[in-house]
Amino acid sequence: MKEKLKSIMDEALQQISGSEELEKLNEIRVAFLGKKGELTSVLKSMKEVAPEDRPKVGQLVNEAREAIESKLEEKITAFEKKKREEQIKSETIDVTLPAKKPMMGHRHPNTIALEEVERIFIGMGYEVVEGPEVEYDYYNFEALNIPANHPAKDEQDTFYINSNILLRSQTSSVQVHEMEKGKLPIRMIAPGRVYRSDEVDATHSPSFHQIEGLVIDKNITFADLKGTLEEFCRELFGKDTKVKFRPHHFQFTEPSAEVDVTCFKCGGEGCRFCKGEGWIEILGCGMVHPRVLEMSGIDPNEYSGFAFGVGLERIALLKYEIDDMRLLYENDTRFLKQF
Repeated sequence: MKEKLKSIMDEALQQISGSEELEKLNEIRVAFLGKKGELTSVLKSMKEVAPEDRPKVGQLVNEAREAIESKLEEKITAFEKKKREEQIKSETIDVTLPAKKPMMGHRHPNTIALEEVERIFIGMGYEVVEGPEVEYDYYNFEALNIPANHPAKDEQDTFYINSNILLRSQTSSVQVHEMEKGKLPIRMIAPGRVYRSDEVDATHSPSFHQIEGLVIDKNITFADLKGTLEEFCRELFGKDTKVKFRPHHFQFTEPSAEVDVTCFKCGGEGCRFCKGEGWIEILGCGMVHPRVLEMSGIDPNEYSGFAFGVGLERIALLKYEIDDMRLLYENDTRFLKQF
């Protein structure tokens, strides 16, 4: 029995010493010390040993187990130490190397321009209101005094989903939703994405952004409209900016006007940026048509108001002197990081 135990121990120690993998050590532990291991088999055969020899044999079994376990722990520790040294070597950080500068994002030119416009109007007591981009034909056209046979409702100009639902072509529909609530007075701007069937070029896109404004209250006049937009243009383009109103036609306002500002590049003297005219068209506006008020449940004899609309991209193009609208959407970081 003694020779058998010595043979088992020597065999185990030899396999442990020759092992090159941690997984192999686990196999050796199971083979010799497991429930069906060789040392366990010796213990199970103790009944065959004479009673007076059992204490001595038991002691030899324990000594063999301790020797095998000690060798296993020694080998496992050596493996772990080697692995740790290799890990430290592979993960060494050279503190003398220059640090990697993280790429930080920033606001898009459109976002910068929008936040500036919102700041100006919020400072004048307006609230910012949003609405759905998928809209009913009624809110996008009918409620704004644009009848069924109007050219703007042609499928070549507007993205129709079906005969009653479309992608909004203007954020004026948000104004109708607000008027229908009946909570007067109203002072709001409605920024958002709109869609029109335009070819992509330097000044057009099938998807762009608008900012529409609306004021409804008692005794609102065209003078209020002029004063509001003059203040807005001076805040946006500079205190020396002059504003000019030209008669125009819109279905949902009467009277209506186009608004020009003096070229902030040349101060109104004429340059390449303003094509020598000294003025730049900036937005459209007018007094809300009485029929629009009536369709939204507002008495035009008691209330009046004005509305205006400006393209967000147009503001960004003018303010930052960008000559191609496509640059705003091409995601070229060489361009965007200038803002």
